[in-house]
Amino acid sequence: MSSDLFKFKFTKPTSGDIESNSSTGREFEQVMTDETFVNFRDVIYKLCGIYYTESKKYLLEGRIAKRLIACKIQTFLEYIKYIKSFSGKEELYNLFEAITINETYFYRAQFQFDALENIIIPEIIQNKAGFQRPIFRIWSAASSTGEEAYTIALMILERIGKKYPNFNFQILASDINNAVLENAKAGVYKEYAIRNVPPDVLNRYFKKGNNTYTLTDEVRRMVKFMNINLYDQATMRTIVGCDVILCCNVLIYFDIPSKQKVITHLYDSLNKGGYLFIGYSESLHGISKAFKLVHFPKAMVYKKE
Repeated sequence: MSSDLFKFKFTKPTSGDIESNSSTGREFEQVMTDETFVNFRDVIYKLCGIYYTESKKYLLEGRIAKRLIACKIQTFLEYIKYIKSFSGKEELYNLFEAITINETYFYRAQFQFDALENIIIPEIIQNKAGFQRPIFRIWSAASSTGEEAYTIALMILERIGKKYPNFNFQILASDINNAVLENAKAGVYKEYAIRNVPPDVLNRYFKKGNNTYTLTDEVRRMVKFMNINLYDQATMRTIVGCDVILCCNVLIYFDIPSKQKVITHLYDSLNKGGYLFIGYSESLHGISKAFKLVHFPKAMVYKKE
């Protein structure tokens, strides 16, 4: 990671910018100055493409403040200096975990899953007819705690795999947040996450505990989890041969140039004839003309021709 990403000016905080932390006896900065906010915003933007507008300053401030306390650092400016230092490289992962929002649940976008199962997978499998060792690769590109990827795994176990027994279905799930990836690998969920899971599926593939539901090993083995920064070109070049990519509710955090960069990476990761799912409130209008917009019942998907 280049140190050039962290060349910023620093200002000395005033006495009104800090508050006392009674539990430690140390003082922690209370208010993030506008200049410090810009510094943080630029760091985050250059590393992962997420862009915080001035209206979201309060959100960024609150989340980074928790990292100050965790690191026992007094000011926001000290924290910036820390993450740009050699000893603070690991803290960058904690910063990503603090600023990314991760809320999802099983069968969240049912119309998209219906289009995937009933139209897209049969179409692509037909196009692969004659392949000696056919592989179908699906990538959940912002998997958070894994519900989307595991939903696809459950669909394959329940129905899709039985229809196409000769196909090797491979599921990749990625996120930039290590904490949520570890939770995803564990496969332990609470009632909120599993509320849309059909009762018979819940009984077959989850073990009920004390207010928790744990996925069986059979399901968890079907998904490979990786830490992938969609903004990082070198990493993205290694992800190829995908037939379907799901990247839902991610583009809303990027500005136009970042969206264009990420979408280009995703396009390159897809096979010809592959499909890209994005969120219902998202669009590639003004972002990319490389894809063909395809309308399915209650779902829109982008196809690489």
